[in-house]
Amino acid sequence: MIGFIQGRLVPQVNGMIQAFPWEDWQKEIALADSIGIHCMEWTLDQAGLYDNPLMTEQGQAEIRALCDKHHLTIPNLTGDCFMQAPFWKAESAAEKTALLADFEAICRAASTVGIRNIVVPLVDNGSLQTEAETACLIDALLARKALFDSLGIAILFESDFAPQPLAEFIAKLPAPTFGINYDSGNSAGIGYDVKQEWAAYGERIVNLHIKDRLYQGTTVPLGSGAADFPSLFACMAEAKYSGDIILQTARAADGDHLRAILAYRAFVKDGLKQAGGTYD
Repeated sequence: MIGFIQGRLVPQVNGMIQAFPWEDWQKEIALADSIGIHCMEWTLDQAGLYDNPLMTEQGQAEIRALCDKHHLTIPNLTGDCFMQAPFWKAESAAEKTALLADFEAICRAASTVGIRNIVVPLVDNGSLQTEAETACLIDALLARKALFDSLGIAILFESDFAPQPLAEFIAKLPAPTFGINYDSGNSAGIGYDVKQEWAAYGERIVNLHIKDRLYQGTTVPLGSGAADFPSLFACMAEAKYSGDIILQTARAADGDHLRAILAYRAFVKDGLKQAGGTYD
């Protein structure tokens, strides 16, 4: 299903391209329904983590009620909190323990509202820089595999690794509990080849973020950056990709966020159609 990342239909928070929309999160669900989009990916920040409605019983009940009313599914969560405070870079055992407790709490909370995929960004502040960090991450998550399975949760990694190193990394973590979140903009910004990426680990891609970026630059409207969308759509069609497609696109310069997201959805559907694929 084609959906959007939470916050893209409402005004930006403090000028940030992505942050939990504290003032508008309920309104955004109704707005999505009004334009016929019924899939959204939740966002979670480290600041105010336990005040987020996802993390409270009252908030979870409200999320479920709003989703029922507006026919919205929330299959995925992007954990920006993990990038902002990565347990694999904790400076003390106590900090690592606390952050892992947060991770477990987020998984339990996500499960209560039907979220089945949790995206862990291994980019920017979360990027794996040493073998010790990689081992810490893998060991901690493998130790919690039984928890993830009991909750019906899969852990997906968004990474800045080149194709082969990412294939080698994900091979250490068993499917379906672990998989990959492919981000078209991040790959374009680094300069990776789409066909090489999908050849290396395409069978492990479970969720897909669509955005465009300039090479070594910022997010821009779809089709105006370095992303090779024809090749991406061809790879998706060839692989018969059936996971979600989440629009994590550039914000509308004129503030008309609904028009922008509809245009981006049409861009994706048209591109897939030309590549011989179909998508709702």
